[in-house]
Amino acid sequence: MTTSIIFISLIFMLLGMAVQFRLKSKFNEYGKVPIFSNLSGAEIAKKMLSDNGIYDVQVTSVEGTLTDHYNPLNKTVNLSKDVYEGRSVAAAAVAAHECGHAVQHATAYSMLMLRSKLVPMVQVSSTLSQWIIMAGIGFLGFGGGNPTVLLIGIILFAVTTLFTLVTLPVEFDASARALSWLQTANLTNTQEKDMAKDALKWAAMTYVVAALASIAMLVQYILIYQSRSRD
Repeated sequence: MTTSIIFISLIFMLLGMAVQFRLKSKFNEYGKVPIFSNLSGAEIAKKMLSDNGIYDVQVTSVEGTLTDHYNPLNKTVNLSKDVYEGRSVAAAAVAAHECGHAVQHATAYSMLMLRSKLVPMVQVSSTLSQWIIMAGIGFLGFGGGNPTVLLIGIILFAVTTLFTLVTLPVEFDASARALSWLQTANLTNTQEKDMAKDALKWAAMTYVVAALASIAMLVQYILIYQSRSRD
């Protein structure tokens, strides 16, 4: 059973790497396609926020590549330099997507609110679950392969799995808001919108892979628990 855990981990690690490679390839491709509105990512972000009546969110530039994110704690849309300054389809898609999260926050989108409530629990569970599970299985030389210890680890890991599942509708909804607004605001033509949709699809796939990997590992841990409980 432990061999299956290693196998599944390897499979999803390779799948994740493949998706990341495809994502970077798509953003490199669409990062070279100028957007006909000629607005930078920062300008697009500010316009989307303004069009949605949001005036208390700041748009900032951050270091790194594909490090773009919305921070609900300090209400900032943080864009990587290439997106912040870029005037491409990729920059427009990412900027609008992150603003989609700001719109979710402003409108109290239920799944975003749920994800925010799960964050404190996930910070604890993601740190402790693997250690407790390994102790419960007997990998660490203590816990004696105790099913009760293993069950505690599984419950903690389940919180992390739930978080990955809740993240999916949050990400898909943010992309849907972004694409709809880009078209409504007449900032992209049909071809550019299709490119933006494709780029955001691959970004979303990273979350899909993470969720599937977490589900697969959770199932394996449960099977191990059931096997140890019968012994």
